[in-house]
Amino acid sequence: MLEELDYQPTPIGPVSLRRRWIPAIETDVFEVMLGDEHLMSSLFTVGETRLAELGLEWADRAALKVLVGGLGLGYTAHAALADARVASVEVAEYLAPVIDWHQRGLTPLGAALSADPRCTFRHIDFFALIAAPDQRWDAILLDIDHAPDRWLAPAHADFYGEAALARLRDALAPGGVFALWSDDGPDPAFLARLSAVFATVDAVEVPFPNPMTGGTSRCTIYRAKG
Repeated sequence: MLEELDYQPTPIGPVSLRRRWIPAIETDVFEVMLGDEHLMSSLFTVGETRLAELGLEWADRAALKVLVGGLGLGYTAHAALADARVASVEVAEYLAPVIDWHQRGLTPLGAALSADPRCTFRHIDFFALIAAPDQRWDAILLDIDHAPDRWLAPAHADFYGEAALARLRDALAPGGVFALWSDDGPDPAFLARLSAVFATVDAVEVPFPNPMTGGTSRCTIYRAKG
């Protein structure tokens, strides 16, 4: 019913990849865990896919260079690569084991992402990279923390303030787009901070079916441009 595919220590705690059979829906589900905390499940991927689709919807050029913050199970990177305008996708991932799982084909999309010449995995702290970027991107798609005020690590908190968001804006090419996934509903305070830095912002609520409850759950995709 539950198979642990890998377990490795990391600087922020042990991370594991496991596969769970859920009889109620007759489905194998892949889960990324940080200790006892769920980071990602293949049961809920609509938000990760829509992060790429909605972010790139605002991109208005060809040969797009895309930076994805957080690899997870790869659904955001995979959706970005499905856009014919995308020339390259760099994925910044802090946890080396997560990259290893994809390269070893342990995750559902790992083999496809590893084989795509447009896709590069970088073992790097996304927040450190944005603080001192080595290039500029047409789109930055971020899915690391649970929400702008619920962080995976306390050190991430400063990123969601105006000063750090301005540095992120400067890492975008002219007309570039920033998109952020959140597990919570739209936050007016965070939208206000985005608006202080970017010319155009919005927050899109994304509904998706929840087979565990039989109902509908929601996440939010923030977008910012200019």
